[in-house]
Amino acid sequence: MTLPYRSFGFQVLVGMVAGLALGVIARTMGTGPDGDLNWLATALQTVGTIFVALLKAIVPPLVFAAIVASIANLRALDNAARLAGQTLLWFAITALIAVSIGLAIGIIVQPGLGLGTAALAATQPDAVGGWLDFLKGLVPGNSLALSGSTKIAPDGTASTSVSFNILQLLVIAIAVGLATLKVGEKAEPFLAFVRSLLAVVRALLGWVIRLTPIGSAGLIGAAVATYGWDALARLSVFTGAIYLGLGIVLLIVYPTLLLAHGLKPLPFFAKAWPAIQLGFVSRSSVGTLPVTEAVTARLGVDKAYAAFAIPLASTTKMDGCASIYPALAAIFVAGFYGIPLGPLDYALIALVSVIGSAATAGLTGAVVMLTLTLSTLGLPLEGAGLLLAIDPILDMGRTAVNVAGQVLVGVVVAKREGILDESAYYGEGALVAAE
Repeated sequence: MTLPYRSFGFQVLVGMVAGLALGVIARTMGTGPDGDLNWLATALQTVGTIFVALLKAIVPPLVFAAIVASIANLRALDNAARLAGQTLLWFAITALIAVSIGLAIGIIVQPGLGLGTAALAATQPDAVGGWLDFLKGLVPGNSLALSGSTKIAPDGTASTSVSFNILQLLVIAIAVGLATLKVGEKAEPFLAFVRSLLAVVRALLGWVIRLTPIGSAGLIGAAVATYGWDALARLSVFTGAIYLGLGIVLLIVYPTLLLAHGLKPLPFFAKAWPAIQLGFVSRSSVGTLPVTEAVTARLGVDKAYAAFAIPLASTTKMDGCASIYPALAAIFVAGFYGIPLGPLDYALIALVSVIGSAATAGLTGAVVMLTLTLSTLGLPLEGAGLLLAIDPILDMGRTAVNVAGQVLVGVVVAKREGILDESAYYGEGALVAAE
C-alpha cells in the first residue's frame, strides 16, 4: 500500500496548500522599497514562471510527434475512419452542451451588469483573434511554425521574441501524419524516428511533471500575492459563474453521459484524477497530454485509439476554455458596456465555440478564443482586458475541465464502438503521475 506522503496527488495538494499560505504571507508583507513585488512574492513568481517555461519548452516537439504518431496509429485500427468521425462528433456534442450551460448561466446571472465602466481598468490584450486572423493563422508561414512578436514597453523600448505558433504546428503535424498514411511503408523509417522522439520528449516531460508540487506552490502563491482577493471581489459574480458552469459540466454533465452509456462515474474520476489535477495546476492541456493518455488507457480504452484521440483532443477539445468561458465572458462584456444581445448573438457564440475551439491550441489562457468570440459579435475587444487580472485563477478550473472532457470523449467513443475493456475500467490500477 502506497503511503499518503508518497502519493503524487498528495504531494501536489501539499504544494497547493503551501502556495496558498505563502501567497497570503507575501500579500501581507506589502510591496518592496520601489513599489514592486517583495522578495517572497518575487520568489513565488519566479518558481511558477520557470515551471510554466519548462512545460512550454517541451510543447512544440510533443505536439508534432504526438499528432503525427497518433494519425499513423490509425492504421492499427480496423474502423479508423469511423472512430475518427465519432471522436470529432463527440468533441462537438460535448462542446455544444458546455456552451449551452455557459449561455444559460450568463443569461440568468448577467455577471457584467452594475459594475460600471469605471469599476475596472481595461488593458488591451496582447493576443487578438478574429475570423480572418484565425483563418490566416492556420496557414504556416514556415515549415517550423515559428512566429515573431514585438512589444513596446511604456518607456518606448521595443523587444522582439520568437515562438512556435502551436495552431500552425498542429496543421503541419496533421498534414505530415496524413502524408505518412499516403506514403505507406516508405514512411516507416521516418515514423520510427517520430516515435523515438515522442518517447524521449515524454521522458523529459515526466521529469518536469515531477516538479508539479513545487511549480503549483509557486503558481498559486504568485497569483494570491499579485492579485489578492481584491480582483476576485470585484469580479466575484463572474468568477462564481465560471466555476458554477465548470462544476455543472464536470460533476453533472460528464457523469450523466457516462451513466447514459452504462458506465459508473466513480471509477472514471478515480482514475482520471491525476490528469485533472495536473491540468488544474499546470494550466496546460498539452503539458498534461502523457498523463491524460495514460489514465485514458488505464480506464480500458484501446491504446491505439487513445494514442490517436488524446493528442488530438489536447489541442482541440476545450470544454472549459473554448465553451463555458467565452460564452460567459461575452455576456459579461456585453453587460459591462450595456450592449444588448439577442438570440442570433447567442447562436453565434455557440457556433464559434464549437467550430473555433482549435484556436486555444492547448496552451495556458484562452484570450485568443475570447477575442475571436468578441470580434464575431462586434463587442469591444478591450473587454478581454477586463478579465486578464483573474485569468490565471479562472484558467486552473478551465483546464481541469478541458482534461476531464478529453478523457471522457475517449471513454465514451470506445464504449460505443466496443473497444472499451470494462474489466480495466472497473479494476484497481495504479495511479501514477506519468508513464
